[in-house]
Amino acid sequence: MREFELIRHFASLAAAEGLNLLDDAAVFTPPLGRELVISSDAIVQGVHFLPDDPPDLVARKLLRVNLSDLAAMGATPLHYLLTISVPPATHDDWFAAFAAGLAVDQAAFGISLLGGDTTSTPGPISLSATVIGHVAPSCALRRAGARDGDGLWVTGTIGDGALGLRALRGDLPDPGGYLADRYRLPRPRLGLSLHGIASAAMDVSDGLLQDAGHLARASGLSLRIDAALVPLSPDARRCARLDLCLTGGDDYELLLAAPQSHEIALSRECDRAGLAITKIGYFRGGSEGVETVNAPEAIGTAAGWSHF
Repeated sequence: MREFELIRHFASLAAAEGLNLLDDAAVFTPPLGRELVISSDAIVQGVHFLPDDPPDLVARKLLRVNLSDLAAMGATPLHYLLTISVPPATHDDWFAAFAAGLAVDQAAFGISLLGGDTTSTPGPISLSATVIGHVAPSCALRRAGARDGDGLWVTGTIGDGALGLRALRGDLPDPGGYLADRYRLPRPRLGLSLHGIASAAMDVSDGLLQDAGHLARASGLSLRIDAALVPLSPDARRCARLDLCLTGGDDYELLLAAPQSHEIALSRECDRAGLAITKIGYFRGGSEGVETVNAPEAIGTAAGWSHF
């Protein structure tokens, strides 16, 4: 019976299409004339969040890392599905706080719950969300599409999330808590209208250099990145760990390819959204991977986060 008692925490989050979370599946009609964009990501205690992280922030991080994938495709959020696997002894208060965190970001990002599943596990806590968004037909941004000579641009600042994790572990100073906040609460860069401006896009989750390499390979190109141009927050600069900023991951910013003729339009669109954007390199022919200049030797062969 406890499973059904726990569902009550999430019933108020459900869209009408979720049928009050009482049926085996949700039923909804996609927006007229739009294409669906669907993505799924999981986060695991001790890997993607710390055991003592507040459950409301864990819930918001789960939703936001998934929303970042929609942002990378230029999609508008619509609904999500949720799977929660927790130890049987998990207190009811944890579920209440977790649901409260979801409610905050549902309101912030205009997304609602369709349903999902709850299961028990000996641990650690494992959480997964599947997000559903929509775009105009043939307007989803793809990783493939960059062209020789396109500039490589990145939104926001890089490295704060990776440094924030180290700060929470006590390895780096973070007196104002800015870096820890950036680790716990990614900022999905939704709301940009980049179709016809950006030629390729993806979000940065596994490390700037590694993800930039994915973008280049998808387009059959190589990349040159100037590490001195990579945007860092003042807090990140004070840590003096450019190597970690370039490879650490947990940024959830957008990497964008755009030809020179579209640079003004790209800057204007980001200005409209109140989002900083920085050109850090360019694509070129060939398949020799990513060349990084002005990078610290400490990077060595580190590529970024590996899922296995």
